[in-house]
Amino acid sequence: MLLDHLRIPDGFWSREDVRTAARARDIGALFRLLARHAGASQTRIGAVVGLEQGYVSRVIAGRKVTSIDVLERIADGCGMPDEVRMSLGLAPCHQSRRPTPGSPQGDVPNDRSWREDVRAATQLWEGDVNRRDMLRQTVFSSAGYTLPALRWFIAPTTQPVTQNGHRSVGQPDIDTIREMTSTYRRLDNQHGGGHARETLARYLNREVTPLLTEGRYDPATGRKLLAAVAELTQLAGWQAYDTAEHGLAQRYLTHALDLARAADDAGLGAEILAAMSHQATYLGHNTTGVDLARAARQTAQRAGLSVLSAEALVMEAHAHAAARNERACTTALHQAEQTLDRADRSSDPQWLGYFDEAYLSAKFGHCFHALGHHQQAERFTVRSLQMDERYIRGKAFNLTLLASIHAHRGEPDRASAIGAQALTLTSQLRSARAVRYLRDLQADLTVHRRRPAVRHFINRVDVTLGRHI
Repeated sequence: MLLDHLRIPDGFWSREDVRTAARARDIGALFRLLARHAGASQTRIGAVVGLEQGYVSRVIAGRKVTSIDVLERIADGCGMPDEVRMSLGLAPCHQSRRPTPGSPQGDVPNDRSWREDVRAATQLWEGDVNRRDMLRQTVFSSAGYTLPALRWFIAPTTQPVTQNGHRSVGQPDIDTIREMTSTYRRLDNQHGGGHARETLARYLNREVTPLLTEGRYDPATGRKLLAAVAELTQLAGWQAYDTAEHGLAQRYLTHALDLARAADDAGLGAEILAAMSHQATYLGHNTTGVDLARAARQTAQRAGLSVLSAEALVMEAHAHAAARNERACTTALHQAEQTLDRADRSSDPQWLGYFDEAYLSAKFGHCFHALGHHQQAERFTVRSLQMDERYIRGKAFNLTLLASIHAHRGEPDRASAIGAQALTLTSQLRSARAVRYLRDLQADLTVHRRRPAVRHFINRVDVTLGRHI
């Protein structure tokens, strides 16, 4: 547990100075007390609560923390008991109950009402639009996905109750959100996450927030509304991930999962858990990537969507490959292929349209490349290029992967030629991931820079990406 990492002594939370600081919401004083009594450095505190060390330093120096969302992250990361959480004005996090079969023993996350989920999400959107410093200082923490995933499985779902606001909300409003999501998703695939990320955040803050907080709707409409908002919030998280704002992306995905839970949408929950796994593996948190992929698969099975189970298995395989666990990787890939072959895709959700044979082939290529099986990786990656041309970013990824495979096979000229195609596409994108993949390819080819084709490609990358992102 995170509590163990801080080595918080027994009785710490019962100290009067700790209670006084909590009642005053003086987070700087709490951090100073943690440093004194738990021997925690600012860097360690920041890692535990998901904030940059510099932001922790400013809080200790007197900066106020007022966001409920940030206070909850701090309370969760520090393992605050319920009585201290409540003195901060937060809802209790745990309650004792008899464990259900397959759930962890002892305390489990308490019920979070859908209103709390909505309030936390709208605060995030507002803070993102206003470019609040605390959001920019948030860092990714693999432990930050533990509580939301656990809550997804074992906290009871509370359905939206009748909302009696002054603004009637109906199916046309929900359809509009879904249409906007489709538009933003298309822009994301064609231009990268940085193209419309801020515009999407403003739409959430200015158009969606009033529907949630001021709307009038019945429970059935409320569930549909929350599901539509969860999907759009997940996309916002994906865009932040693509622009390397990983702490912010984590928070968007976490809130998207909470909203999907409030909507009781297991299929969307599985998709969000798979996205969390994708991000964790990309950042090198392979064990977390495996755990989240397995959670996604279990959720997909609950939803009865075989294609989502296949996606989750692919994510698990990729995490295993990144960890160089070849046996587990190939087992998961085989299961994914079999599951997809059996899947009935006639009722796929709209947001799952990207998951096709080309996408699956690309994932196989990534896995075999990570394992060092470059001949197999090339075969699957070539197949992945038989893809929908609307996915420009995906094609840039796949071309860069193929170029990297040729570089590792000792074919630098071929790698440079294919890399040049990827560079042309990447120059049209605002995607930090696409840039990173090309920079990695450039580094792989540096040993061959005396070759004219390679030298030309390396120089072109520097010129093009030097003014890009």
